[in-house]
Amino acid sequence: MTERLGPDAVARAADLLRGGALVAFPTETVYGLGGDATNGQAVAGIFAAKGRPHFNPLICHYPDAEAAFADVRADDRARALAARFWPGPLTLVLPRRPECRVDLLAGAGLDTLAVRVPDHALALALLRDVGRPVAAPSANRSGQVSPTTAGHVLEGLSGRIAAVLDGGPCPVGVESTVLDLTGTGAVLLRPGGVPAEAIEALIGKVGRALPITAAAQTQSLRSPGLMLSHYAPGLPVRLGATGVAADEALLAFGPPLPGAAVTWNLSEAGDLREAAARLFAGLRWLDAEGTARGCARIAAMPVPETGLGAAINDRLSRAAAPRG
Repeated sequence: MTERLGPDAVARAADLLRGGALVAFPTETVYGLGGDATNGQAVAGIFAAKGRPHFNPLICHYPDAEAAFADVRADDRARALAARFWPGPLTLVLPRRPECRVDLLAGAGLDTLAVRVPDHALALALLRDVGRPVAAPSANRSGQVSPTTAGHVLEGLSGRIAAVLDGGPCPVGVESTVLDLTGTGAVLLRPGGVPAEAIEALIGKVGRALPITAAAQTQSLRSPGLMLSHYAPGLPVRLGATGVAADEALLAFGPPLPGAAVTWNLSEAGDLREAAARLFAGLRWLDAEGTARGCARIAAMPVPETGLGAAINDRLSRAAAPRG
């Protein structure tokens, strides 16, 4: 059963999050489905609870700008925007620091991270108590309307998450603006609670991203809620491997195939949640280790097309797609 916690139960909600459980909580925009962003299995649980079809990057929430900028590289534009709009409904996409604490799955394996500081007293109290970045997409089943009350959350996720922290209705009711600052020019990836005009008044002209249909073809956007590019290994990827050659690096699922030059097992027990949590780290490790050992490719064993397996297979099919 999903607990419905009152606003005086922040400590209970924080304990659940630190323990790897999922807790929905209010922000000024919509209710977020929170999980410890440093815990790969907690992040995988977010995708499972939402029924999210792809491993889209998740927005990571922090109690203040200093905490956020410990995980990402902030330039003068980012610091100016944070000083003006944080706490508030603005998400900044910035390069990950090498020492970033956030699990790769939360950023969909990209070298960037979406971060924000919400403008909601209960959310900020929770984030301070947790003491870790909290990944939190909207607390609804994928494709459904975003929730602005605890009741909305329970309608879609009751029994799928540990708790919802009830802070009443969300005052803004639309998602945060998402701004990509990873290039020399700022790019608006998603309109939201902070108008583009207010951003431009502070940092100058802001570009507009490709339409989602065009982005799907180029796989060029980095925003939560849009079709995205993902980390692609340098080595080619071969799917559906039922045998493996001596010059191949093996991405195993379940009992590994014998004979590979090097192996990374997503889950020896065949657990899809564990596999999702280990996917991006495994691809990076196999790419580096396989390249060092002169491997010709990465061979990926089959993963069931059920639950999180669909998202894992979607990611693997992108990694295996022909290179332009």
